[in-house]
Amino acid sequence: MTAFTGQTRQDEAELRSPAAPRPVLKERGQREVFCGLTGIVWLHRKIQDAFFLVVGSRTCAHLIQSAAGVMIFAEPRFATAIIDDRDLAGLADANDELDKVVDRLLSRRPDIRTLFLVGSCPSEVIKLDLSKAAQRLSKTHMPGVRVLNYSGSGIETTFTQGEDACLAALVPELPADDAPSLMVVGALADVVEDQFRRLFDAMGIERVDFLPPRESTKLPGVGPNTRFLLAQPFLAETARCLQERGARRIAAPFPLGVEGVTDWLWAAAQIFGVPRDRFDATVAPGRKRAQLALERHREALSGKSIFFFPDSQLEPPLARFLSRELGMKVIEVGTPFLHREHMAEELALLPEDALVSEGQDVENQLDRCRDAAPDMAVCGLGLANPLEAEGVTTKWSIELVFTPIQGFDQAGDLAELFTRPLDRRARLAV
Repeated sequence: MTAFTGQTRQDEAELRSPAAPRPVLKERGQREVFCGLTGIVWLHRKIQDAFFLVVGSRTCAHLIQSAAGVMIFAEPRFATAIIDDRDLAGLADANDELDKVVDRLLSRRPDIRTLFLVGSCPSEVIKLDLSKAAQRLSKTHMPGVRVLNYSGSGIETTFTQGEDACLAALVPELPADDAPSLMVVGALADVVEDQFRRLFDAMGIERVDFLPPRESTKLPGVGPNTRFLLAQPFLAETARCLQERGARRIAAPFPLGVEGVTDWLWAAAQIFGVPRDRFDATVAPGRKRAQLALERHREALSGKSIFFFPDSQLEPPLARFLSRELGMKVIEVGTPFLHREHMAEELALLPEDALVSEGQDVENQLDRCRDAAPDMAVCGLGLANPLEAEGVTTKWSIELVFTPIQGFDQAGDLAELFTRPLDRRARLAV
């Protein structure tokens, strides 16, 4: 077994050395994004004994219901406590009403072990303090049910930050643990998590935890000997909370594509003293499968131009993958927020002539996209139909969050998400 000893290693310091600063165009203006409530769609599937109760309006309920595609007779692990006119007019005590809703919910669903109260734009506008509500309800329902809260409001955030806020709310609940360990941070499909666990096991890294876990009652421990890898690029607040608990981040690109997955795994392997020959032998089969899977997509995508509108924060690693492994020409990499430290390795691998922009000013970006006339634009649903009407082939950015795309065995699926729109356009043109 190989394990990190708790001492700072030279190779870890080298992994943390920042890339040279890259010019970034900062945009501030009209935004077109989903709110953080959307994150519930994949989080409720991942944490199988948790329930997400949105405190919001009927619009919030409709958004999640339509995004998740849940039929009316299904029993999902999310719901909405509707703020109605009586609450807004002050004719009813919103806290009393919320307590009644939670009591009914927990009596009906005894399988719930963690209840997330999720704030929304309406609950924040009326200044409903869900933090105090969560503390009050936890005292009532513990030890059977832990009640936590986070904000899914879209007033100042984009939709993937809902996951960041959820995981950040979990970090204070993680038990203290001084044992050396590797933590993979970010919601991953179970099949992807299993693949990564097998790879780490084959390298000899035995203590590997995932946040979030599949069961909220099995939270991983954290302490000064915890090293963590970010599996998603939109977890800035979660990373900060883990670092406050003593954990240290392993600097690495994100695990998208053959290059990204290899470098991501190798960053952890170096920290835990895995010999290079053992690492190479472990990843070789997966690398070969991924490279073969990408071959048939390379012909369709090579030389095609692509423009990223800011939406999910996945844009820089996606642009790196498409340009370096599939030969696409990246015109602009727009991202709603750019964490330079977390993205240092990705920025260093982007083409020098690609414009990187942070934030959003929709009209300016639409003008640049029209002028560039790309073969494809990656954007939110609000922009996709208008762009398609103008003759621009689009890829919905939200699909890249809902679909398992991390890991060697998903590299071909990731590439196919970009070949499909071009294939669709070609068929419609016939």
